[in-house]
Amino acid sequence: METKERLAFLRDTIEYHRKKYYIDDSPEISDFEFDRLFRELEDLEKKYPEYDDPNSPTHRVGGAVADKFSKYQHTVALKSLRDVFSLDELRQFISDTQGNGDYTVEPKIDGLSVALLYENGRFVNGATRGDGTVGEDVSSNLRTIKTIPMNIPYKGRLIVRGEVYMPRAKFETLNAMREERGETLFANPRNAAAGSLRQLDSSVTAKRGLDILIFNLQACDKTFFTHAETLDFIKEQGFPTVQYFVESDYQAISSHVEKIDQRREELAYDIDGAVIKINSLNARIQIGENTNVPKWAVAYKYPPEQKKTKLIDIVCQVGRTGVLTPNAVLEPVRLAGTTVSRATLHNIDNIHLKDIRIGDTVLVQKAGEIIPEVVMSVSDAEHAARPIYRMPAFCPACKEPVVRFEGEAKTQCTNAGCPAQLRRRIEHFASKDCMDIDGMGPSVVSALLDAGLITGYADLYQLKTEDVAKLERFGEKSAANLIQSIDRSRKAGLARLICALGIPNIGEKAAKSLATAFGDLEKLFSADIEMLTAIDDFGQITAMSVVNFFAHEKTRQIVDALKLAGVEIKMEVSAQKDQRFAGMTFVLTGTLPTMKRAEASEIIESLGGKTAGSVSKKTTYVLAGEDAGSKLEKAKTLNVTIIDEETFMDMIK
Repeated sequence: METKERLAFLRDTIEYHRKKYYIDDSPEISDFEFDRLFRELEDLEKKYPEYDDPNSPTHRVGGAVADKFSKYQHTVALKSLRDVFSLDELRQFISDTQGNGDYTVEPKIDGLSVALLYENGRFVNGATRGDGTVGEDVSSNLRTIKTIPMNIPYKGRLIVRGEVYMPRAKFETLNAMREERGETLFANPRNAAAGSLRQLDSSVTAKRGLDILIFNLQACDKTFFTHAETLDFIKEQGFPTVQYFVESDYQAISSHVEKIDQRREELAYDIDGAVIKINSLNARIQIGENTNVPKWAVAYKYPPEQKKTKLIDIVCQVGRTGVLTPNAVLEPVRLAGTTVSRATLHNIDNIHLKDIRIGDTVLVQKAGEIIPEVVMSVSDAEHAARPIYRMPAFCPACKEPVVRFEGEAKTQCTNAGCPAQLRRRIEHFASKDCMDIDGMGPSVVSALLDAGLITGYADLYQLKTEDVAKLERFGEKSAANLIQSIDRSRKAGLARLICALGIPNIGEKAAKSLATAFGDLEKLFSADIEMLTAIDDFGQITAMSVVNFFAHEKTRQIVDALKLAGVEIKMEVSAQKDQRFAGMTFVLTGTLPTMKRAEASEIIESLGGKTAGSVSKKTTYVLAGEDAGSKLEKAKTLNVTIIDEETFMDMIK
């Protein structure tokens, strides 16, 4: 892969995983893997400055702001830290900054960073870090954390920064309760803390048992000379603070870093490293900061803990989209604070690349406290005699043949009626971006399945209020509301229905393209590769996913049942009449005064236009709101027409 292509790949991959981590609270890779990708991007950009991109993740700090809370403008930026991954790198940092006094060493709490504002001795508000400049106002939820004082002795203006976390014991209890209810489990305590702090209902947050540790003074009317002094002062005000050590030389600092690592399992909370900072506040000013990280501090990231154990068996788990994920069944081993008896093997290519075989001794790690994985097989005399693992030819759940698309590592069951996929498929079918059935969350889906009231999508439309009312936690009113929501979904529209069917490789945008191109779900049963690849952004793999899905007999049964249930499978003709934006591409950026960007995108697409994530010479208009940022600057550079919401409203009248 050429340098320019590699840079583009890294930027796209990092941005994808950044969203999964900061917005969706459902990380797919470990922090360690993410940090490695980020480091590679940093190194390539330094080596090839001619390929610099102002939109690169390296020019940003932290995550992004979700739409469900009010935005909060930080008066003092909440910056991240430069990561180091070895003692040699730590030694170099100490060497580069020597002569500026001593250093503090602290554990790096693995939670969600927030800033708390106090005035006249009272808590005013609190917000998440967001992108470092603009965060989310989560004041009502922060008030539920018992260790955050609402009143403090100091009467001046004070801003402190801390890390909200979920204690391990609370995390294990929460996941046990979610498992009993058939709900999706949180991947780790950090994930659980982030999801809990972003609850719209603060009473839910209050039940989650969140806690906080303060690690920095952001602003204060009082004068201090060292970071240690600020932490002592913060503790005097009644805040829980991180434990810190003050040392002056590399040997003592590295010793504390290693001791913190050794004590990880003793702590009530997760950590993913140690933070080393210059103690003198004046020295920090002299040393200065880079665009997104200070020069006077680093975060030493601990490598994932690894243990050896025996691989007893390999079993395949079937996901919502039918993908078969091979998992290793292991002799139980204690790893990163928990007992591990299963670990992911990702896919068949990974198994063959690492030459992993049943009966091998394997090295297992739990990087970033997420899902355990098998790192490698430890060679022994019997290894070569053990059979090479092959993926099953038939789905372990429904016994239908599985397929593997050319050029892809995944093996997939394309039977839409596969029982292993049913629970997650119905959750997806009812979700906001699909049929938008309000009140049909994971626990409700589980209750309906367990009671035998549904066995597929179409059964939802046969439900009666009196049947639902008999379920636990339901009454007549809540049951009636659910039935009304289900009934409304009959007219959700063709694009939403296509997305709801859970076709592999078909998301919300691709579903809209299919709906526009065919206008009728029935026509997709006779669509071929040539017809599908004629659609913009549809390649061979996406087209083949659609063909395979609609070629399956079970899909025919599902669609026929939905038609009988009264679900509309055709696009309304009126929705295709007005094509005033046909051939135009819009890029949306910033905060619009009265509408969300998703609403504006839906209007553009309903009028025949397209939306894109980045500005190019092919962009017709940039619809810009407040805090538009780099996309607006690029539009000016390329002489792309820039419009505001008022102009846009005039265009759609």
